[in-house]
Amino acid sequence: MNPKNRKQGSLKVPEALPTKQYRESPLKKFTSTVFHKKPAIQEIVREPTAGGIVFRVDKTSNDIEILLIQDSKNRWTIPKGHIEPGETAKQTALREIGEEAGLFHIRALTWLGKIHFKYRRLDQLVLMTTQIYLVQALDEKETPTKEKWMNGIKWFSFTDALNAIEYEDIEKLMLIAKKKIRSGEFN
Repeated sequence: MNPKNRKQGSLKVPEALPTKQYRESPLKKFTSTVFHKKPAIQEIVREPTAGGIVFRVDKTSNDIEILLIQDSKNRWTIPKGHIEPGETAKQTALREIGEEAGLFHIRALTWLGKIHFKYRRLDQLVLMTTQIYLVQALDEKETPTKEKWMNGIKWFSFTDALNAIEYEDIEKLMLIAKKKIRSGEFN
């Protein structure tokens, strides 16, 4: 099923699947090496993460600006990361924005939604769920600073942020965020 056509929450996957213990035959090992066949999925791993759509309003133009980070593969996205034990998703979002963007004068206004995606890590299928919050930058003089692994970080006009963002699900939440910012609806 195409993930873009899937309704949120409709995919159900068991918490854990048993892994098979087997010995690979020499012929199979050789052919998988020669033909670069990926190893079979042995495990499904769930990784809860959280992040924020960070915004500020330009006082002169009253335009919304969105902070994006550019990852090591040149994809523009929002600051986000893994939820640590004992931490709420909201706490994680604020911590990750501080760590990844160097912004600490911030306030989470409301939860916007969650996104799901999956990727392969060797013989694991990683199912990632990211809780996204609308986060306001409170100090216009606080300058974002990127971490070493990033290729960039900057404030974008709202329209430019929509064009730059790599992920369609985040783009949809940005549109919801804009509506909430303009209406002042933060509950």
